[in-house]
Amino acid sequence: MIERLETQRLTLRAIRADDVDVLVALDADPEVMRFINGGQASTRADIEDMVRRTLGHRWLAFERSGEAFVGWFGLRPCDEGVRELGYRLRRTAWGKGFATEGAAALITAAFTRLGAERVWAQTMTVNAASRAVMQRCGLRYVRTFFDDWGDPIEGSELGDVEYELTVSQWAARLE
Repeated sequence: MIERLETQRLTLRAIRADDVDVLVALDADPEVMRFINGGQASTRADIEDMVRRTLGHRWLAFERSGEAFVGWFGLRPCDEGVRELGYRLRRTAWGKGFATEGAAALITAAFTRLGAERVWAQTMTVNAASRAVMQRCGLRYVRTFFDDWGDPIEGSELGDVEYELTVSQWAARLE
């Protein structure tokens, strides 16, 4: 397990059980949750459950200067050698390059420290900002797909997109 990662501007540390309050506050922002569930806040019980389920593969990010909370990044194990990249940032951290910086650091860790062969991510088709982060990190568009949202939110009629990066594609970018 990776306990800590540092980038030029961020410190990522493994999520802990006592992080619930900061995560409840993050998910209380309707704009942060807009492309997740239409803007609904997560309950404290949902956050507590998420923390238990993601120990070992989710990190909280803080600015190295001033230590302000930025958000979380994750590398969920899927199939053998496959990790799903995820991230959620406070609105005050948007547009500063933190999502790309943190995601790129985790992609590197996935390939160099966790033995991943493939990293993938998905978002709503209409989530242009998240798609741009994926592209800046080297992930390539794979497909558009349509899941059953149950309770559709604005933009869900356009589907979701999947992006991926393989270890060989990642290595080729370093040459």
